[in-house]
Amino acid sequence: MTPQFHYYGIVNSGQTKIVVGPTFPVCSSDQVLRELAFRADVPPDETEAFVQGIKSIIPLPLESLMQMLCTVNHILNREKLQLEDIAIFSDEQASLQSASQKRRVRRLTEETAEIPLPHNTYDLEQTLLSIVRKGDTAALRQWASRAPAVRGGTLAGEALRQMRNTFIVTTTLVSRAAIRGGMDIEEAFSLSDAYIQQCELLNAPDRLTNLQYHMIGEFTERVERVRHGAHASRLASLVANYVQKHLSEPISTEALAKELYMGRTHLSTRFHKETGETLAAFITKGKMEEAKRLLRWSDKPVTAIGNYLGYSSTGHFGSVFKKTVGLTPSEYREKHGK
Repeated sequence: MTPQFHYYGIVNSGQTKIVVGPTFPVCSSDQVLRELAFRADVPPDETEAFVQGIKSIIPLPLESLMQMLCTVNHILNREKLQLEDIAIFSDEQASLQSASQKRRVRRLTEETAEIPLPHNTYDLEQTLLSIVRKGDTAALRQWASRAPAVRGGTLAGEALRQMRNTFIVTTTLVSRAAIRGGMDIEEAFSLSDAYIQQCELLNAPDRLTNLQYHMIGEFTERVERVRHGAHASRLASLVANYVQKHLSEPISTEALAKELYMGRTHLSTRFHKETGETLAAFITKGKMEEAKRLLRWSDKPVTAIGNYLGYSSTGHFGSVFKKTVGLTPSEYREKHGK
């Protein structure tokens, strides 16, 4: 299984190998697939073919793929296997049950010399999730500058695993808070998955701590963009979510109006009246926020970032960035890069 949850299987029979797949549990959006192409260094002129190729694959549950593997294996090797034979291990189930019973007995009989400090995570958690749900990046920075020590439960017997488990729990909670704040469900889940996969690759505590703060910050920033103020209208949220899902494309007012079943002029007028901002400026701001994030946290060249965000040339991307941010992309990366 790949980090993007694409999976495939191989059946061996002598010198023959039969590959079944790849497939995936649910179809990814065009935006997610373009980001996958971007991360895989697919050339810009081949990106659309890549996206269409992946989209042409029929989604299948992992269990269905494994059943296919069992069938192909039976044809090739005359071996009858059921799903439970390759997915569920009886010995491991018995071992897990035994270990669980031992832990329960130990908790009941073990006397500790010290009284553990009570958990203090609930109030902190509610404060943080409220900040994410509101998209309040200013409050997040203030909270981070004076955040108290967290006394959480023991989630693992080893320090690094404890940090990773805490990261996973935090990411899950934060993503749900972001959804309640107006973030698109699919986008929130995809971002959550990506961060959890990334945390498993890190082996230094300071890098895990840094990634966790960045994760919370990105969810908060995305909610802030979607909400477009403390009392965002439904129209502003719909527009913001559309922009976030189509960052890698040239976004036109016509396409946006068609998506929302509105006339172009009516959409532009109503959006400006409700937000005080033009659609074009809002779209540009969304793309520039994503550009800043990529410049800070990725090693992709400026040309690749401009192409990914749908700009026709590096010069065009650079001039829009300079006009919006006040620095060239290279200057911004040098000043704010990781």
